[in-house]
Amino acid sequence: MKRTLLAAVAAFAFCVVAAPASAQDAKIEKGMKVYDAQKCSMCHAIAGKGNAKSPLDGVGSKLSEADIKAWIVDPKTMTEKTKAKPGMRAYPKLPAEDLDALVAYMASLKKK
Repeated sequence: MKRTLLAAVAAFAFCVVAAPASAQDAKIEKGMKVYDAQKCSMCHAIAGKGNAKSPLDGVGSKLSEADIKAWIVDPKTMTEKTKAKPGMRAYPKLPAEDLDALVAYMASLKKK
């Protein structure tokens, strides 16, 4: 009885802990697909793939998710705010689910 109860508690705990990670992994994977579909690599590079002039490696360590989102939907304001070099086009009409996935993907790009 004790073993069965212990196994049930362990299985429940595993499901509670594992579920969010797999949901987040799925969101990140979708973000990778959005990155490809929007042809972001024409201007940006990740892990040496794409345009080396604007690498995104480590962006998740540098910017908050809110800032990443702002760069995607309103880069003009972010350029003015950060004094960065202008050039990124805005994606204000990206569906919310795609935008959230792309932000999750960018946020996952941490320095190693």
